[in-house]
Amino acid sequence: MEKKNIDWSNLGFGYVQTDYRYVSNFTGGAWDEGVLTQDANIVLNECAGVLQYAQTVFEGLKAYTTEDGHIVTFRPDLNAERMMDSAARLEMPVFPKERFLDAVNQVVAANEAYVPPYGSGATLYLRPYMFGMNSVIGVKPADDYQFRIFCTPVGPYFKGGAKPLTIRVSDFDRAAPNGTGHIKAGLNYAMSLHAIVSAHQEGYDENMYLDPKTRTKVEETGGANFLFVTRDNKVVTPKSGSILPSITRRSLVQVAQEYLGLEVEEREVLFEEVQDFAECGLCGTAAVISPVGKIVDHGREICMPSGMTEMGPITRKLYDTLTGIQMGRIQAPEGWIHVIK
Repeated sequence: MEKKNIDWSNLGFGYVQTDYRYVSNFTGGAWDEGVLTQDANIVLNECAGVLQYAQTVFEGLKAYTTEDGHIVTFRPDLNAERMMDSAARLEMPVFPKERFLDAVNQVVAANEAYVPPYGSGATLYLRPYMFGMNSVIGVKPADDYQFRIFCTPVGPYFKGGAKPLTIRVSDFDRAAPNGTGHIKAGLNYAMSLHAIVSAHQEGYDENMYLDPKTRTKVEETGGANFLFVTRDNKVVTPKSGSILPSITRRSLVQVAQEYLGLEVEEREVLFEEVQDFAECGLCGTAAVISPVGKIVDHGREICMPSGMTEMGPITRKLYDTLTGIQMGRIQAPEGWIHVIK
């Protein structure tokens, strides 16, 4: 298929409307068959559950062109499972895993002309999401829902390479100890907006959230998990019931163990330990790993030994190995790469 006339190498990380998206409605206690549509607009009643009580969950994943010319997605089964968990937590009907995977296939195949070519640095970002549709004025779950997937071609998250970030320890809490921090709900991200805007206004790239109960343990940022490297090259990731189970983080942990032979610890990380780590990164779908060079705790600077010019050596190996797997340059573990075409 002939590709769209897009300057792939200069794409930003933003929304570009593509030709098709997938829509399925839940009414009368069941999902309909679903359909691809060219209509990018959603019409809602003013009293729709999503507008009144933020009953919505979402996912994010990418489609790539690999080195051998295949179009693939990376571990979409985990996105499907996580969305099922998110929906159940917000009293929404789960969208079945196999139907989720089929919808991903349909959207990518229908928008093949928008899948960036290999080597361009760009990818096709997919956004599955679900929301309460019918009118809800009392505080209760909606009865009717809509599941959708749209896609958009995006450039690399960091133009010109990933430069180490400067982040601050936030005075805000991202999630309650027994709240919704472990699911991908829109309301979690709404809560982080004021914190990230104020961080940017003060010259920081991101926030480090501590656990809301004791404020002594590292949790995550507004949209990514933390990954640390000790001075003896051990990979450490924070463990908490109120952080999102990042698919990228889980993949990096396996890469560290099985491809790089590194020791990995998933455990509670006290903030007082941070000053002793050699490297720090933020991991997520958009950038894979964003290196952190400096953490500022109310004026006290913690400068990572890896510095402010480039990724640390272990972080770089993790990044290169995982992106190599995604792009087909390195053999993937079984089940990680879902071939669409």
